[in-house]
Amino acid sequence: MSPPPARTRPRFHLGVNLGFAINRFPEPQVWVPLVQGLGVSHVQFVADLLNPFLPPPVVDRQATLVRRLADREGIHIQSLFTSAFTRVNHLMHPDPAQRRVWLAWFESFARLAARLGAQAMGSHFGIMSVRDWERPRVRQARAAGAVAAWQRLSRLGRELGLDYLLFEPMSVPRENAWTIEETVELWERTNRGAAIPVEVCLDLGHAPHPDQRDPYLWLERVGVHSPVLHLQQTEAGHSRHWPFTPEHNAQGIITAPRVLQALARAGRPEYYLFLEISHRERWPDDTRVLPDLQASVKYWQEAIREYDRGRAHA
Repeated sequence: MSPPPARTRPRFHLGVNLGFAINRFPEPQVWVPLVQGLGVSHVQFVADLLNPFLPPPVVDRQATLVRRLADREGIHIQSLFTSAFTRVNHLMHPDPAQRRVWLAWFESFARLAARLGAQAMGSHFGIMSVRDWERPRVRQARAAGAVAAWQRLSRLGRELGLDYLLFEPMSVPRENAWTIEETVELWERTNRGAAIPVEVCLDLGHAPHPDQRDPYLWLERVGVHSPVLHLQQTEAGHSRHWPFTPEHNAQGIITAPRVLQALARAGRPEYYLFLEISHRERWPDDTRVLPDLQASVKYWQEAIREYDRGRAHA
């Protein structure tokens, strides 16, 4: 497969999602040099490292430290995202009072993103309860409410100087955006009333629909709306969040050259690619976190270099 002409080549920025640091390396004075040691300068900060629910003085003090250390060491906090402990119903919670609380939480999260110098803030679009999903009228109301909430957040994002917001296609219907068509429809519907773009954050393992389990199909058809991506090695029909080590690359379906080629065909001028590698909190998996990240960074850096030289092949 030939690479596209040089004038159409997108720019790829490799980084890491900081989910690997949760409860292991929560101190910025620890994770900042770890990121440097990996050889990348872009990170996606996660809410589980600094939750806006914490008392304002705690958030203020920690945000100041994170920004100072990241700026001093040349680490670009490109975006903020929810993570493992914050994967809850959010803007589609069955309780209206809790929906309002979560909307205020996202407003605080957007302010934190701006304070940390990020370009974007994101999450899943919203998760419905099983009971709400099974009632069509309630399902429609929850969807309309979430669209309105994201549009409201976009207005705040514009005031704060963010470039865009992000939502991530998920793994079951009630978590939203589980098909290509639904993802694009949600993108179009939300952006019709948005003050800044509400874009997509594709995840290479989130291709769950039985007819759309090819992640490369998602890249080619939705990649134009996805300036940010989560990278993971996985098997078809799963979301393993494996590292890109020789062992897992032999089992998995993701190859970096093919991903880069698909994104080039999708047509954006640049992409931020964040490794989102997960390890169980058990022994000896915990000891593999940094070696697996190092191997994954090396794998993707080599692929990007080859692509930039015009020698990438799928």
